[in-house]
Amino acid sequence: MNLPLKRRLLCAVACSATVLALPSVAQPDPYPSKPITIVVAYPPGGSTDLTGRAVANALAKSLNATVVVENVGGAGGAIGAQKVINAAPDGYTLLVGANNEIAISRLVSSNIKYHWQDFTPIGLIASQPLVLVAAPKMGVKSAEDFIKLTKAKPGQFSYGSSGVGTSLHLAGELIKEQAGIFMTHIPYRGVAPLTSDLIGNNIEFGVFVLSSGLPHIRSGKVIALGTTEKVRSKVTPDIPALAEHPALKNTDIGTWFALMAPGKLPDSIQIRLRRALADALQDPELRSRLEASGSTVVQGQTDMIKFLRDETTKYQRVVDFAKIRE
Repeated sequence: MNLPLKRRLLCAVACSATVLALPSVAQPDPYPSKPITIVVAYPPGGSTDLTGRAVANALAKSLNATVVVENVGGAGGAIGAQKVINAAPDGYTLLVGANNEIAISRLVSSNIKYHWQDFTPIGLIASQPLVLVAAPKMGVKSAEDFIKLTKAKPGQFSYGSSGVGTSLHLAGELIKEQAGIFMTHIPYRGVAPLTSDLIGNNIEFGVFVLSSGLPHIRSGKVIALGTTEKVRSKVTPDIPALAEHPALKNTDIGTWFALMAPGKLPDSIQIRLRRALADALQDPELRSRLEASGSTVVQGQTDMIKFLRDETTKYQRVVDFAKIRE
């Protein structure tokens, strides 16, 4: 039996009022809707800090958001890395980190409990070779000179790096393994004291990040023997790659920088950040700043899971050879 027209109209009005009175379902805020913090796990002024600030500026443009840098130094980068791992996985706390704190620290220190798998990798930013140098007093001008001298006098020479378990230390040990030589490792607290000792003839050899060593190489205070990546750096085409020497052909190690987020980052935010990073790496200002410092900016996408696995395997082999463990 059909309801009277008046009654049907009253029901329709009542139902509409009920629907309007229901609370609306909250929609998530579009990402990003507030400032993003990029953690740099070192004090201001170093190569990671320079990279982090260049990336922050470029991401701010590509995301149309405020991006700030927070320097959280200590424990060779591990404190800053741990802070990002512990942060909420919402895309508002990120890490611009180097291989030291992302992939190496855990291999050499029992105090480091996190793993690179505790991050959500967003993408690789840039890489930079290291450089093997000699004190001017040594009279060594090339990788060939270096190998001949150190083989002729095993154990009589030392090389310095910026610390135990850093990529610079691992590079020195890789060179020793490849060339079949023996030298003593002397860890320093930074480039300045190492440079002073090289100039003062208190140590014979050293390993620098290219950007840190370049001013001293160009001034003649130290002698460049070769860079540590497989091919010559575009920034220093006049400095041979150590791998050009037959005894060092498998020498391929450097410093790289990556954008990382806390683990379990939602897929939608991962996609947004990866697109933004790809755009940022095309920014002329970013490329100019990083390339001027000695870095090579990444071209195209990197399979970060495979990359991090391969790098960790390489570092583990060097750590095992040198018996580095704190």
